[in-house]
Amino acid sequence: MTVLKTSLRNFFAHKGRMALSAIAVLLSVAFVCGTLVFTDTMNTTFDKLFQATSSDVTVSAKGASDSGETTSDNGRPPVMPASVLSKVRAAQGVKSAEGTVFSTSVTVVDAEKDSLSPSSGAPTIVGSWNGNDARTMKITSGTAPKGPGQVMVDRDTADKHHLKLGDELAVISAVGTHDARISGIADFQVTNPGAAIFYLDTRTAQQTLVGRTGVFTNVNVTAASGVSDPQLKKNVLAGLGTGYKVQTAKETADANQKDVEGFMNVMKYAMLGFAGIAFLVGIFLIINTFSMLVAQRTREIGLMRAIGSSRKQVNRSVLAEALLLGLAGSVLGVGAGVGLAVGLMKLMGSMGMHLSTSDLTVAWTTPVVGLVLGVVVTVLAAYLPARRAGKVSPMAALRDAGAPADAKAGRVRALVGVLLTGAGGYCLYLAAGVSKAADGSLWLGLGIVLSLIGFVVIGPLLAGGVVRVLGAVLLRMFGPVGRMAERNALRNPRRTGATGAALMIGLALVACLSVVGSSMVASATDQLDKTVGTDFIIQSDSGQLVTPQAVKAVKDTPGLARVTEYRSMKADYTTPDGKLLKDTDITAADPTYATDLRTKTVAGNLKDAYRPDSMSVHEKFAKAHGIHLGSTIKVAFRGGRTANLTVRAITSSDVVIDQGAKYMSIATLAKYVPADRMPLDQLVFATADKGQQDTAYKALKSALHDYPQYKVRDQTDYKQALKDQIGQLLNMIYGLLALAIIVAILGVVNTLALSVVERTREIGLMRAIGLSRRQLRRMIRMESVVIALFGALLGLGLGMGWGATAQKLLALEGLKVLDIPWPTIIAVFLGSAFVGLFAALIPAFRAGRMNVLNAIATE
Repeated sequence: MTVLKTSLRNFFAHKGRMALSAIAVLLSVAFVCGTLVFTDTMNTTFDKLFQATSSDVTVSAKGASDSGETTSDNGRPPVMPASVLSKVRAAQGVKSAEGTVFSTSVTVVDAEKDSLSPSSGAPTIVGSWNGNDARTMKITSGTAPKGPGQVMVDRDTADKHHLKLGDELAVISAVGTHDARISGIADFQVTNPGAAIFYLDTRTAQQTLVGRTGVFTNVNVTAASGVSDPQLKKNVLAGLGTGYKVQTAKETADANQKDVEGFMNVMKYAMLGFAGIAFLVGIFLIINTFSMLVAQRTREIGLMRAIGSSRKQVNRSVLAEALLLGLAGSVLGVGAGVGLAVGLMKLMGSMGMHLSTSDLTVAWTTPVVGLVLGVVVTVLAAYLPARRAGKVSPMAALRDAGAPADAKAGRVRALVGVLLTGAGGYCLYLAAGVSKAADGSLWLGLGIVLSLIGFVVIGPLLAGGVVRVLGAVLLRMFGPVGRMAERNALRNPRRTGATGAALMIGLALVACLSVVGSSMVASATDQLDKTVGTDFIIQSDSGQLVTPQAVKAVKDTPGLARVTEYRSMKADYTTPDGKLLKDTDITAADPTYATDLRTKTVAGNLKDAYRPDSMSVHEKFAKAHGIHLGSTIKVAFRGGRTANLTVRAITSSDVVIDQGAKYMSIATLAKYVPADRMPLDQLVFATADKGQQDTAYKALKSALHDYPQYKVRDQTDYKQALKDQIGQLLNMIYGLLALAIIVAILGVVNTLALSVVERTREIGLMRAIGLSRRQLRRMIRMESVVIALFGALLGLGLGMGWGATAQKLLALEGLKVLDIPWPTIIAVFLGSAFVGLFAALIPAFRAGRMNVLNAIATE
């Protein structure tokens, strides 16, 4: 009880000094809990949607995926004959059955030819209006579509694009373009996660999406009273036989949810990883806080020991304070996490993914995880300072505050730090020297961890040298005030090292990712310059295939010397070594692709691969299966016949563009695959007549005006798009790392604030002998800047080393250019100086306001 009272007294006596540490715990716990609540809420939303939209039993074509996805290589959904409907209705236990048609391989545009597809990446769905949809959609304006000239749209899409009854829309599919006017607007009765949905009548949907009537993509079956879904499925299967996919409502919902969970898990664990980094940085803040508090209370702890307190009691007293800090920060963090999740939902709503707060899901495990994590991390971080407090002897009560440094412990720490840093550097060296990227990834990960820990441990040893150099370069020009700032930073190297290390972690990751991202862009750009021999690339950024109508528009464009089509499909290979390779990619292109992409060959001529019944393979594939020029590979095309293709060329595997591709001609593919099964183009390449590039560029954009889903890019555009994509990814990662950097800034603020309290008497004496308030504030600001720059130098140097090693592994995959983004590195370094200035604002202001006489009188 005495220990608890002492802990409570000390905690509330120093609550101001604990506040920033509590904020660090709060932020970290909030990020963890916010991530869990947000992902759980998204899962709940999709669960409700899939359960509400699934019929008791769904029958679909054999080619449909488990989740009912209707995209296919030829742009048309897999279908089954309408005769299936009568067979299903005849099955025992069927109350009703209805045939439907829908597709996600579509684009819908308004009268100005602007795409109405969601910007969030959610699908655009066009289907036939049916009874199953009527359960989840309520027509609030107009009527359901009743003829070829009518279409109904969901309310969210209508509101987003300001659509109203009578507006003209066009549905673009592989079949062609269908024009219709809005006849109705329907509201979701469940939360819509962002899909844009358009409804046609059944006959029009068949013609528009498939190209013929008398077919369905799905049959929705409703069970009679007392018939379970599994029994109904069994009865339907008995009546249909094989060749169809039959799923219960639960199976359909589970398959859809499985597709969503893959994306959700990646997002969840990525965000939790960044929360872990923030926790790691927070550990330094907590260690620093308790170390300084213990040092400031040395005399007090010595008195406690003198009047009978044992080492264990002192130790437990400090740990109890950490427990209180962890509890307070974690409880607030759990609440803040729920608020963060709501904020993320609003953010996703602004991006087009609508999530309702009525679906907000806070599982009982979320606050438990937040509380346990926050408390455990805080108590563990406070263990070393608590142990140090327990070692304070009763004689310390007779000395000035501040425990003397343990020289032996410092030497051991330096030795351990050097060994860890050396081991990390050696692992990075091994990673850079491997011959296979997969072999080097483990060494790279181990090297990053060991070198990071090593720099953290050796930080105090490095602080002395680095701070002196920074002081000589930056501080000496400020005269005595600058020298005092340098000495203050050097006074406690352990504290300076720990404070700088907190900032170092975040900046090391920023530098590493910047080097990797910049090297990827530079390598890809270099490959484009060396290998791409075409002027224009036409493709959809959302992954939609290029429709025949769009291809025709490209080919009809004046001023083009050649147009190359490029498509891909799956096939089963039987290789010369007798192995059967299921669902293996094969790329079909026009023979001009050998000119459009100057791929290096190690044997044969790539142009020969486009001869009849011929193909190419890449070097690694050839070695793995004993393939050489003239070898025959049996290729069974999906939806087509089996061909015996002769290998006419072996391409290098040491490329970036089309790495691992196996080429053949479109003419050979058409020989073995029926026309209605032929895949659509993934890309189309166009080359202008000599000297007509600018004119052809404008003509192509004009020709594809009616197809806004496709982008026309020249090589400059393509390089910029690649740079923008990687830049967006890096910016998102930097945004997540910002949490760790914010916690690190709090660490600098806390260190300075506590050091001001620690040096209260010293500050009073300096003020008494003539140091002005302005000079005092400048001294503290410069001390903060030096600490921040110390952490930045370590972090940026370490991160560039990691990034350079990672690039060596990428070079094995064809990304051979190492590019150090010096503007980014310099900007981060200078930004660190501003971070230091910002962090010192409050401590410097408080120091300047001290009463001189009271400060001198402070014990």
